[in-house]
Amino acid sequence: MGFLPSLYGCLKLKRKVNEGAVKGEEEEEGFSTQDLFFKFQTLQIATNFFSELNQLGRGGFGPVFKGLLPNGQEVAVKKLSNVSKQGVREFTNEVKLLLRVQHRNLVTLLGCCVEGPEKMLVYEYLPNRSLDNFLFVTDKSASLDWSRRFTIITGIARGLLYLHEEAPERIIHRDIKASNILLDEQLNPKISDFGLARLFPGDDTHFNTFQITGTRGYIAPEYAMHGIVSVKTDVFSYGVLVLEIVSGKKNLDSKLDNGKPGLLSYAWNLSQGGNTLDLIDPSLQKFNRDEAAMCIQLGLLCCQANVADRPNMNSVNLMLLSDSFTLPVPGKPGTQGCARRRTTTSSFPTVTGSTSNTTGATKTSVSSGSDFSRNSISVSLIDEGR
Repeated sequence: MGFLPSLYGCLKLKRKVNEGAVKGEEEEEGFSTQDLFFKFQTLQIATNFFSELNQLGRGGFGPVFKGLLPNGQEVAVKKLSNVSKQGVREFTNEVKLLLRVQHRNLVTLLGCCVEGPEKMLVYEYLPNRSLDNFLFVTDKSASLDWSRRFTIITGIARGLLYLHEEAPERIIHRDIKASNILLDEQLNPKISDFGLARLFPGDDTHFNTFQITGTRGYIAPEYAMHGIVSVKTDVFSYGVLVLEIVSGKKNLDSKLDNGKPGLLSYAWNLSQGGNTLDLIDPSLQKFNRDEAAMCIQLGLLCCQANVADRPNMNSVNLMLLSDSFTLPVPGKPGTQGCARRRTTTSSFPTVTGSTSNTTGATKTSVSSGSDFSRNSISVSLIDEGR
């Protein structure tokens, strides 16, 4: 395959960076770049010959299996489907992208397997699997208390900020959704599945495409209708995901809004009627009122129809980390069935000052719209038949 030589070089560079290797150290340590290329037979044995009992899930790329390596390390093996027409391209894309990035809120690529028709990615294994397995399962959603949900919201935001502004080159994920957020032992989130991601070298900020990829309900309207991709594409998906985490409801739910599917319109109508907190997941018996209201408003801000009015991930992180702030009033959310190009600009958000917390870290206050305080007491919900 044409990408194999470059992949070999990238794996070697990644290993040197991760291990702090410099010229000449490979020979001294007995290091071989082949350590990052797994043998097919090794992965066969590790996954009990890709047994259905070991299968963790299945996506457009192919199935994912839990494996146990000879050294006792648990891994997740993503196996390229032989019938997937786009699989090879997605495989190459994911490897090249993940070799460029390292962050605590991104899943870690351990290596890959390329033998004949077999192509696989090997990741760290995360025992709690994906967020949707908790969020939308009745007997598990209660284990996601408000503190954990807020930690997940902020962790995903940090991961996206890294991809958009701090990685060696800007990366747009294009498929942010609950099933692509994996949870570690402490339920900390890690963004996964970079098969559809797009690398933005240099100063490029957006591109147009005729091939729309992603998941219905999470796709930004300007992308769905006009093929325009930018960091705001991920921001829109993130906003939908925030509303799902707060509400415990899927973004396309026929039980919402008098039988009309759409978490966005449901959340918007509640906010317009002054009933924002009615969106909160009924399984949350205790939650921080201001924090929850802020997250709902933030989700709506990220999902605005006007691309220019959506915050970037740096602004999102400022809002989430600030002790006190005022958020702008969100405009009407966009839908995939109705998107308009607009060229208006917005001031979003306005930095008004900074304070230091007890750890010495600097926190910034942002302003304009609704006031929130992180120091408000928790609220206990009494069952009101919702």
